[in-house]
Amino acid sequence: MSCSARLQLDTFTEERLMRRLLQIAFLTACISSTVGCFVPLYSPKPERRIQQLLYTSEDLRAFVDEWERFWLMDQPSHLTPIRTHGGIL
Repeated sequence: MSCSARLQLDTFTEERLMRRLLQIAFLTACISSTVGCFVPLYSPKPERRIQQLLYTSEDLRAFVDEWERFWLMDQPSHLTPIRTHGGIL
């Protein structure tokens, strides 16, 4: 096999490998973005689904509180040496 033929063969296999990896990455991205469509996110039973929705909404509410606490946006300010109410009375 000549050197140029071998170089073309190596280039061809590298292109096939890269194309296959990109296809797998694209397929993985498509499948992972459909979570909740193929596999239901919540239970089909109404009682269990309500409990799951309540837990989810409670988690989201708690996340907002934690976010404000992390950025020191909650009242009163944690930087003051004297504890004050911080709100309008």
